[in-house]
Amino acid sequence: MNSDVYRDKIVVLDENGVEKEFSIEALFDMKDKTYALLRSEQDQNYTFVMQVENTEDGQFLTGINDSSEREMVLDAYEIAVDANPAE
Repeated sequence: MNSDVYRDKIVVLDENGVEKEFSIEALFDMKDKTYALLRSEQDQNYTFVMQVENTEDGQFLTGINDSSEREMVLDAYEIAVDANPAE
């Protein structure tokens, strides 16, 4: 039996223009904003959150520059996961 869980994958360019592949672990809304929790395909211990921006040209991921907002989003996500663990 295969226990691998299929995850949506995206490719992003880092600050040096190098492509990196990430799994989208979760999408969630908080305070009228949408966030994506991403996990590196190269380093499964590297997880971070980005904001999903909707424009007339489509959706884009943007970094969260405010460290308190980033921590608030990650804390809220952890609380939600703890309250509703996956089976």
